[in-house]
Amino acid sequence: MNTLNLDLDKRYTYADYLTWMDDVRRELFDGFIKLMKPAPSRRHQELSVNLTVLLGAFLIHKKCKLYHAPSDVRFPKNKSSKSDKQIFTVLQPDLYIVCDLSKLDDRGCLGVPDLIIEIISPKNSKRDLKDKFEIYQQHGVREYWIVGPNDETVNVFVLDENGKFQFKGLYANDDTIPVNIFNGDLKVDLTEVFLP
Repeated sequence: MNTLNLDLDKRYTYADYLTWMDDVRRELFDGFIKLMKPAPSRRHQELSVNLTVLLGAFLIHKKCKLYHAPSDVRFPKNKSSKSDKQIFTVLQPDLYIVCDLSKLDDRGCLGVPDLIIEIISPKNSKRDLKDKFEIYQQHGVREYWIVGPNDETVNVFVLDENGKFQFKGLYANDDTIPVNIFNGDLKVDLTEVFLP
């Protein structure tokens, strides 16, 4: 494996990130490097595929687009700071939906997705439950799902008019989750997500 010797205490930009040509997956949290696991577990991948199939089928012929990791989502501090040298937060959500297609380019998403889904594992649970939660809330992600593979649950949060995530529910077993960004026109049956 080819790896770079980067200073984890130094603050970097997306412009720096683009120069790192090695085999290591990283994210930038306000300019600071967070290393990612080399590959997710098989169960993680199964859940990601199941969600991709269910959400993707609904989105055929709709204006919104679905993407999955690895795909960079760049969070500019404000609308005027879209230069690579002014972007300090770059994340790779497990899944995300974007309905404003002007945010998409060949490098992923420049701006805030409408829905983000993270599938947690023991090694990244704090990152998804706290760190990414705060970033997604701060930047105005409309809906955030946290999927727990071990207990087969989904926690759903929706952004309120004050820019704060509100807990919409904990879903499990044979529950059906209404996708809030689509006003409930799409419902995800968990029996089709957590297949044995």
